[in-house]
Amino acid sequence: MNVRIEVIYRTPKGTEAIFNSEEMCAKQALLLAEDLERTGRMKSITFIDSHENTWSLKELARQMEEIQTEPHNITIYFDGGFDLKTRKAGLGCVVYYEQNGKSFRLRKNALVDELESNNEAEYASLHLAVLELENLDVHHLPVTFSGDSNVVINQLNEEWPSYEESLSRWADRIENKLTRLGIDAEFNLISRKNNQEADRLASQALKEIEILSTSEVSGGAG
Repeated sequence: MNVRIEVIYRTPKGTEAIFNSEEMCAKQALLLAEDLERTGRMKSITFIDSHENTWSLKELARQMEEIQTEPHNITIYFDGGFDLKTRKAGLGCVVYYEQNGKSFRLRKNALVDELESNNEAEYASLHLAVLELENLDVHHLPVTFSGDSNVVINQLNEEWPSYEESLSRWADRIENKLTRLGIDAEFNLISRKNNQEADRLASQALKEIEILSTSEVSGGAG
C-alpha cells in the first residue's frame, strides 16, 4: 500500500504551512510521521492513498496491522497458450504474496476450449489470475501483473489500441473486476525467459495436467 503525506506544520510563534510528500510505501510513511510527531510542531497529518482515500495516523497504523494477516506484497505472473489443431487454450498463473510474516506461491492452470486465438488465451490467463486474487480476498492493495504478451500489457497500459472486439471484452472484464476489488494494478512486460513458470503451467494445461497448489517459499517472486 502506497500513500503520500500531507502535514500542517506550526512554528513556536504560530506560523503554519502545509507540506505534501511524494508517494511512498505506508510503512515508510508511518516511520516519518512518528518522527515528525516527536518535534511537537505538527498540527495535523493526513495520509492519502492512490485512490484518494484519507487516513489518520491511528487509522493507517491499524490498517497496516490488519494487512499483515492478509495476503499482501503481491506479484503475479501469467501466460496463455493456444493450440491451433485442437482449438484449446492453456492458461497459467503464479501468485506470489506475503501473509503473517511468511512468503507463499500459488500456482493455478486451466484448460479451456471456447477461445479463438493466442491473444485471447493471454487475456484469459490474466483473468484467471484476477479471479485467484478474489478467492484470496485481496482488495484495495497494489498488485503487479507481469506477462510476456505485448498485446495484453500494452493494451492495458493504454499504449496500444484494441481493434478486436473479443480482446476489448476481455480487457473490460478484467478492468471492471480490478475496480470492484479496489486493486491498484501495475502491468509489466517481461521476457519469455522470465515468465517460464507461468508458461510451464499453460503448457501443462494443454496436456490436461491440472495444477492447483499453494506452498511456502523462502523468498518472494524471483
